[in-house]
Amino acid sequence: MPITRQGANGAMTPESIQAMIDRAIQRNSTQDDGSQTKGVVGLSQWIEKMESVFHISGCAVENQVKFSTCTLLGVALTWWNGHVRTLGHDAAYAMTWGTFKKKLTDKYCPNGEIKKLEIELWNLKVRGNDVAAYTQRFQELALMCTKFLADETAKIDKYIGGLPDNIHGNVMSARPKTLDFAIELANDLMDQKLRTYAERQNENKRKADDSSRNNHQQQPHKKQNVARAYTASLW
Repeated sequence: MPITRQGANGAMTPESIQAMIDRAIQRNSTQDDGSQTKGVVGLSQWIEKMESVFHISGCAVENQVKFSTCTLLGVALTWWNGHVRTLGHDAAYAMTWGTFKKKLTDKYCPNGEIKKLEIELWNLKVRGNDVAAYTQRFQELALMCTKFLADETAKIDKYIGGLPDNIHGNVMSARPKTLDFAIELANDLMDQKLRTYAERQNENKRKADDSSRNNHQQQPHKKQNVARAYTASLW
């Protein structure tokens, strides 16, 4: 990866941001067609990724739209190119990241789709003992259902509410202050439950096998005793 140059305050220079853009264009030209903004959850993940890149790289505000649009693919890229043709190149790239993000969200996250995700989140529960799958889907939905989960406390309460009875009480009694801690605790508790269950199953199987072997060993002796008793009765 080429070394980027930064200014004295740590912010990326126009040359360095252009190098990032060039790499993004080159990388996208070798990938299969597929929009990174496909689906409302995918869009939210893409936005979070872009904002993380902005923060880590020190990307200047005026370059954020330029960089992020160079990572678009498929229908999302077609949509953006249409905006560029309509607004003109300079006006389109003078747009702030906030404005661009709102346009993108309005396009790919209509209110009806968000409502469907909110309903799914409301009814989301652990299936069987698969806490990992539940956690992944919860985090995906939480990215989009920001009105439904307004703060960290609401997220924690909803997450705990979807846990199975065998760990629900333990997680709640711990009163986690962050969602990350609640998730870690739920996974640890479920792992312990599953290990205990597996150990119990193995112990029961061992006892059953031992009992079966003892019965087989005792059976010949019982037959001999019956035979002796029968013989004795004849005399």
